[in-house]
Amino acid sequence: MQIFVGLGNPGKKYQGNRHNIGFMALDRIALDHGFGPWKSKFQGQISEGRLGREKVLLLKPETFMNLSGQSVGEAMRFYKLASGDVTVFHDELDLAPGKCRVKMGGGHAGHNGLRSIHGHITPDYQRIRLGIGHPGRKELVSAYVLHDFHKADEGWLDDLLRGISDGAPALAEGDAPKFQNAVALRVNPPRSSKPPKQETSPSKSAKVEDIIEDTRNPLQKLADKFK
Repeated sequence: MQIFVGLGNPGKKYQGNRHNIGFMALDRIALDHGFGPWKSKFQGQISEGRLGREKVLLLKPETFMNLSGQSVGEAMRFYKLASGDVTVFHDELDLAPGKCRVKMGGGHAGHNGLRSIHGHITPDYQRIRLGIGHPGRKELVSAYVLHDFHKADEGWLDDLLRGISDGAPALAEGDAPKFQNAVALRVNPPRSSKPPKQETSPSKSAKVEDIIEDTRNPLQKLADKFK
């Protein structure tokens, strides 16, 4: 069994925030893969289901971002799992919007949700870093992550979430490259190598006699040459 954790803050006030992209990712996975209804447990909302051959618990902590580790640790201990069985989906300031990267272990880079999880289950868990971009200045970060995505972000955000859902079974089975490829196919679909067909229409400089069908028989054509 595995636990997929989405980070965010509970309540309608935060629902569309950039900080809540982890919640959004889990909602998409649950919807597309027929997971059970969300219910309250482990200081969060959980939904159970399968991704491929793997049983997976989706967990959205409701402790608020800075205390996310309390919920994750409680769920992990209940199922007697190791930190390596946990995958955390979170917003990433250091990635451009729409980018997605898989990382195993490492530091929390100042992300308070990850900092809390580090303290409760150790850093040895898998992260799915979901790019939201950076506001440019450190003092703007708090307001930026707690602000809703703009309408202009809807296109790439939808592609990213659908790609995550497409690749979720591969992720559960430990195939990170296949997961990343599924995301890439949604975010940057391959373009056709064939040039678009152009309509064949006479150019403006074409002569009238080149456009009008020649209905003369061969004898008439020959006679016209000696006129």
